[in-house]
Amino acid sequence: MDAVLLTVVASATALATGLGAVPVILMGSRIAALAPALWGAAGGVMVVAAVLGLLEPALKQSGTTEVFAGLATGALALATASLAMRRRRGLRLGALQGAGARRGLLIAGTLFAHSLPEGLAIGAAWASGGAPGAFVVIAIALQNVPEGMVTALPLSEAGISRPRIFWAAVATSAPQVPGALAAYWAVTSVDDVLGFSFGLAAGAMLALVALEVVPAARESPGLGLKGGLAGAALMTALAAGLSV
Repeated sequence: MDAVLLTVVASATALATGLGAVPVILMGSRIAALAPALWGAAGGVMVVAAVLGLLEPALKQSGTTEVFAGLATGALALATASLAMRRRRGLRLGALQGAGARRGLLIAGTLFAHSLPEGLAIGAAWASGGAPGAFVVIAIALQNVPEGMVTALPLSEAGISRPRIFWAAVATSAPQVPGALAAYWAVTSVDDVLGFSFGLAAGAMLALVALEVVPAARESPGLGLKGGLAGAALMTALAAGLSV
């Protein structure tokens, strides 16, 4: 019964990612004018989420070596994928090609991969029960909302249909369900997994921001900077509120 309920909860956190896609979907063609600001906001959100949502708890629960090994591995993997896609000519994503298509695929792939350690955290917290478990589940669900926005931006620019944008955003969080179940069933060893996995996710997210999100935001430096500061401030306030 606990496993069934956990599956429902983890599925709900995945669906929260779709909520982040809704504002982007509703804006339609107007997204182009605000894209640099939204990319900046997405970058700010992702940096703070990587530091406060992944690295900080990982360092508290695991050894520094495991966390930084994951951080380096994640950054290197993302950089390698980015370089490989830059060399691949003719890459397309809907109406986008080249940098736009690469950015969209990298974002979707990175968020899909980093959802697995989030699922591990949900499962471990669920096994511990009580207020700490509820806190982790709520925090991850809220963090998934801006991640949905990050996923939806390039898809909207590519001319993908609205339903597909929504479900594509949800799909990036699909690994949370098997991750949560795996952690719940193997809670005694999950701490070792979490340190490396959270570091891996953080490294990939930070590299993604540096290599793909920042260049997109700099297409309009003023708007990009304002968006970045707003996104970082919002996520910092959210983290502070959830820690109370």
